[in-house]
Amino acid sequence: MLLVLDFGNTQIKAAVFEKYTLLEMLRFDVAQASQSLELLLQRFPKINAVCSTSVTLQHETVLEGLPQSLKKWTIQRQHKFPFVNAYRTPQTLGLDRMVLAAGAVLAYPNQNRLVIDAGTCITYDFITDQDVYKGGAISPGIHMRYKALNEYTTQLPLLTIIDEFFLTGDSTENSIHSGVLQGILFEIEGVIARYAQENHNFSIILTGGDANFLAAHLKNSIFANPNFLLESLVYVYQYQHND
Repeated sequence: MLLVLDFGNTQIKAAVFEKYTLLEMLRFDVAQASQSLELLLQRFPKINAVCSTSVTLQHETVLEGLPQSLKKWTIQRQHKFPFVNAYRTPQTLGLDRMVLAAGAVLAYPNQNRLVIDAGTCITYDFITDQDVYKGGAISPGIHMRYKALNEYTTQLPLLTIIDEFFLTGDSTENSIHSGVLQGILFEIEGVIARYAQENHNFSIILTGGDANFLAAHLKNSIFANPNFLLESLVYVYQYQHND
């Protein structure tokens, strides 16, 4: 049984997997890590290994607090990945994008894949059916766009995501919602259409914190998997240790 930890800037996602099946997922602040992980290990005593990824240095302190009996493995950029990296500046490619690309290759073999990760930023990553990572795009996420409109103007209010919005906003607030939300939907649908036009045997993986919201409003029938990064860590772990 595997414990997967995804360390963000302010929060940690912890997930328990039995092979590739997600049994439980928690999200907590770094300050709560010790207590939360202790309770999780008590609930799942068969956990014998920990796989982690991090964008901070806090993960070392958290991992040191875990029982010594657990096998600990943190994915690093220099580890072997199941794709050829054709990115022109591979040293600048985020580790989270590399993990998502690896998960797409291992979970969806022998096909072209587009991974859309809708979080703080929206990232697009394209991997060919020959397992070549080509790159993609980075654009502001939903909450970043709302925040930018407020911070870079003098009169526009700071709004948050809503479920019901329209193409034509009949007030300033509704116009902001239309610009942010419809703009992102048009962007994603346009990117998908362009890739689908140029590639056959094509799979789309939509993940990230805003994945469910976007999937509910996109015209394309896309299955949202908000936990695909955690699942990808499991795939990479198994790939590294069974290779």
